[in-house]
Amino acid sequence: MGSIEDEEEKVNFQRIVSAYNFYKVHSFNRISKTETYLHTLPQNHQELLKPYREHLDNVRSCIEQNYSVIRLILKDVGYLFENIDPEETEPRTIRIARMTPVETDQEKVQSTLKQFVRDWSAEGSEERKVCYQPIIDEIINQFPKHLYDSQTIKVLVPGAGLGRLAFEIARHGYSCEGNEFSLFMLIASNFVLNRCHGINLHQLYPWIHQCDNNLDTKDQLASIYFPDINLSDSIPKNSEFSMVAGDFLEVYTKENQWHCVSTCFFIDCANNILSFIEAIYKILKPGGIWINLGPLLYHFSNMMDQNSIEPSYEMIRDIIKGFGFVYEKEKTHVKSKYAQNPKSMLQYKYESVYFVCRKPLSNDTLNNDSGFVS
Repeated sequence: MGSIEDEEEKVNFQRIVSAYNFYKVHSFNRISKTETYLHTLPQNHQELLKPYREHLDNVRSCIEQNYSVIRLILKDVGYLFENIDPEETEPRTIRIARMTPVETDQEKVQSTLKQFVRDWSAEGSEERKVCYQPIIDEIINQFPKHLYDSQTIKVLVPGAGLGRLAFEIARHGYSCEGNEFSLFMLIASNFVLNRCHGINLHQLYPWIHQCDNNLDTKDQLASIYFPDINLSDSIPKNSEFSMVAGDFLEVYTKENQWHCVSTCFFIDCANNILSFIEAIYKILKPGGIWINLGPLLYHFSNMMDQNSIEPSYEMIRDIIKGFGFVYEKEKTHVKSKYAQNPKSMLQYKYESVYFVCRKPLSNDTLNNDSGFVS
C-alpha cells in the first residue's frame, strides 16, 4: 500500500489536472454569464453593444485554441507523474477523479498560460533581458570558460517556473538544474521542454482573461507563439540540464553541493524567508556564489490561513550577512516586470533588488584548482 504522502501527492496531481481540464468549461461559463447579463439590458443598450457581443464570440474562439494547447500539454503528462511507459504507441488517457473546481486553481491555469509569454515567446524577450540576462552574464563572469570546464560547474535555479532561465544557463555550457514546486508549472514545462521540437509550433491567447484596462479591443485578443527557439539543438552535448519537482527545502539538503545558486523572483515565496537564505548558504560549496534578482512580494503575507514574516530588504541584507555571506555586488531599483501584458492600461513594475553574494572559503581546508573546496 502507498503511504499517506503518496496518496496526498496523487490527489494533488489529480486536482491540478482537473483544473486544466476544466479550463474551457470555466471560461465559457464566464462568457455565458456576461451574455446573460447583456440580455437584461435596455434594448437600445443592447443595440450599441453589438460589437461587444461579437467580441465575446471572438473571445470564445480564442479560449477554444487555448484549450487545444492544454489538451496537448495533458496528453502525455502521465509519463512524468504516473510512471506510464513512454514507449507505448498510443498515449493512455489519464483517468482523473472528478473533483470540484476551485476558482484559485483556474487563476493559476490562466497565470501559467501567461508564463509562456515570459519564458518561451519572442514577446517575452524584453522581460528576459531585464530579469534573466544579468544572472546569466554574472555566471559567465564568475566562471569564464578559459578558466573553468563549464560543464563541471553546477548551477541550481530554484523556482524555475517554465524553465527558461535554467535552460539558458545550460545553453551556455554549464550543468544546470531547475527546481519547481508548482505542478501547474511542472506540467507546462514538461510539455515545452520535452515535447516541443521546433520553433513557434503552438499559438496561445495569454491575455484573453484580462477583461479590464484594455485600450483597444484587439489587445485582449493578441496571441503569441511558442517556443521561440528550437530546444532540440540548443544545448551543448556535454552540458547537463534537468528539472526537478519538489519543495526546495525538502529536495536540497546536502551541504556543499553547488557552485552557484541563481534565484529570480523566488526568495519571497517562503513563509519564512530566512529558511531559504539558510538553505542556499548550506548547499553552496565554499567559495560558491548566490545570484538573486527580484522584489519582496511575500506571497503568503495576505493569506489568513498562512503564517508569514515580511522583513524589509534593509533587514534581509543584514540577515544574509548574518548567515555568513559576503556581498560582492548590489543594485537596487532594478525596473522589472513579471508576465506583464505590454498593452494593458495598468502596468505593474517592480523596483527589484539584484545582488551577488559569496559563501567564503573555509580557512582550514585545501582548495582545488577551480578555487572551490572539493
